[in-house]
Amino acid sequence: MSTTQSERLRALLEPLVSSQGLDLEEIEVDSVGRKRVLRVVVDSDTGADLDRIADVSRALSAKLDETDAMGEGEYTLEVGTPGAERLLKEHRHYVRAVDRLVKFELAEGGELVARILKVDDDGLDLEVPGVKGRKATSRRLAFPEIEKARVQVEFNRKDKKEGEA
Repeated sequence: MSTTQSERLRALLEPLVSSQGLDLEEIEVDSVGRKRVLRVVVDSDTGADLDRIADVSRALSAKLDETDAMGEGEYTLEVGTPGAERLLKEHRHYVRAVDRLVKFELAEGGELVARILKVDDDGLDLEVPGVKGRKATSRRLAFPEIEKARVQVEFNRKDKKEGEA
């Protein structure tokens, strides 16, 4: 998708997404044979349930139908939320990932897997899990130290019980 089309679509759709209490995270247009697919990814601090996704999808579809932003050809609109292993790019993404396990690729090289405990304007307070029976350790990571960060799926996490620190 050209930058111009991407910018036009973002300018057109972002106010509608915002009016639904959501953030417009991504816009992507793919060609699948003769058809095109417009994928719109939305999210919020509280997540987006199916009803909110359906509402925003209807609003976006109506807006796109009344404009020529997608041109004359046929296309399919897909609206969804970020996947379970989402890439963290914006400050708000890190805030939404508090208490999640994240794999960091560090700017200095190397990787770190840690749980985000707290996010502020300068960086993150992390808990690095202990290895081979050792206790977890704390670490501070400034945003410039992070090359890339992706949430990790945890299948066997034991959630803290109510009243535990």
